[in-house]
Amino acid sequence: MTRRWDFLTFYGLGFVVFLYAPVLLLPLFSFNDNIFAIFPLKGFTLKAYAQLADDSKLQAAVWNSITVGFWVAVISTALGLLAAMAVTRYRLPGKGPVVGTIMLPLVIPSIILGVALLVLVRQVFDIELSLWCVAAGHILLCTPFSMLVLISRLEGFDKNLEEAANDLGENGWMTFWRVTFPLAMPGVISSLLMSFTTSFDEYVLAFFLSGIDQTLPIYLWSMLRFPQRLPITLALGSSILIISTIIVVVSEVLRRRGVQTEKPSGL
Repeated sequence: MTRRWDFLTFYGLGFVVFLYAPVLLLPLFSFNDNIFAIFPLKGFTLKAYAQLADDSKLQAAVWNSITVGFWVAVISTALGLLAAMAVTRYRLPGKGPVVGTIMLPLVIPSIILGVALLVLVRQVFDIELSLWCVAAGHILLCTPFSMLVLISRLEGFDKNLEEAANDLGENGWMTFWRVTFPLAMPGVISSLLMSFTTSFDEYVLAFFLSGIDQTLPIYLWSMLRFPQRLPITLALGSSILIISTIIVVVSEVLRRRGVQTEKPSGL
């Protein structure tokens, strides 16, 4: 079959280049011996990566983001899985309004949500701002994403497998643990990764709720005010880009394996 190079093909290629070319320049400029990300390159150096390894405040911000992202991913996925099970396996009164309410954080502007949570935390409950507040805000934001991913996954395999387990004497919990959960595992992993990256990258809610403990996006934003700090920012961005690429590749491999193994023979 001959591939056709029409307008849409060239448009797609151009769009990909336009979207990702600036990102791919990050590693290149991170090795540049210059505080400005401009051509021509002045020279090759690893000073930015050495500074990255010695910056304790930056490492603390990275650790804060990783810690918050981990717990947000776990809790959001657990809540999203329960909600997805309720939506796909049971008849719920008022299911439409309930699901719509859960999805509201997806359409509310982040700055409005951040201000509302700040007022709720400080004025209503009088709680000190901390990473726990950031995690709570991120869970509110990530749970709808997780729910959507897991609803799609739970509706994507044969429900007769669950009914067969029930017919063979398994109770609801063991049916979920031995049949539903393994089949939903690719969706669970996708939800964990998506929730983690969303929390790790989120700036607005963290800005309003973090208090004195900075997450990585807040710390990076403060660094961008000083031109001499740009190289270390580029080095960090390059490191995150490489790690994120590895995570995406692993996630896609797991997803494809799940798709290939979920096709059961007839009962």
